[in-house]
Amino acid sequence: MSNHDSQHLPERTEFIVWTEFVERSGVPTARIGELIELGWIEPRTTEQGDYLFRVLDIVRARKLDRICRDFEISSIAGTIIMDLLDRVQEMERRIRQMERLLWDASEGTSGRP
Repeated sequence: MSNHDSQHLPERTEFIVWTEFVERSGVPTARIGELIELGWIEPRTTEQGDYLFRVLDIVRARKLDRICRDFEISSIAGTIIMDLLDRVQEMERRIRQMERLLWDASEGTSGRP
């Protein structure tokens, strides 16, 4: 494909419409509605009032739905658990980053070439 042809292609988007989100996530529409009401999923809206979801939210919604079903808990409880899991994951990432920095600093002072 020439550079000229690629200039006429529509921009790739990270958003999908409601029906595709429901189909790809497998999450019941009632739960998706709850998640929107809770502000846990924040879709954009078109001028016509249709929802546009981030592709990233598919994985998050699936994970939350599985937690809610497995533990037989509400969507609110599931969002709290998911938020805590996200925090733990972020702290683990930071710890690994700090360990790398400490390792690099100790390697630099070991006197080895």
